[in-house]
Amino acid sequence: MQIARRTAVALMTSEVETIPPEEWYKGLNEDPKRCLNLALQLQDKLRMMQQRIDQLTELTPAGKLRKLQAWFRAFISPVPLTDLLTQDEIGQFLGLRRETINRLLRRQAETRLPEGPKNS
Repeated sequence: MQIARRTAVALMTSEVETIPPEEWYKGLNEDPKRCLNLALQLQDKLRMMQQRIDQLTELTPAGKLRKLQAWFRAFISPVPLTDLLTQDEIGQFLGLRRETINRLLRRQAETRLPEGPKNS
């Protein structure tokens, strides 16, 4: 039997357990609920990828960033995107320059600031 070698990049600490194919398929044959659970997981992952593709079709840089932030919150982590990825990494995800990401994040922060006291 040939051993397949794969590479994965994790955004958080992870453990991977290798299951021999014979054991995997035997387990699926013996437990129909496991098949249903697997089908539901695949459905969720497909939905996640469809939304990721939707981000890539967004035309404006601000729209791309908003969609990535929403996707990240829904599927990856409730932690803000900028707490886990650098501006350069965010830019790579979106096909934008780091400078553009910096400008967009600054603009988002400015629009979230509460109004200051009014002059009398």
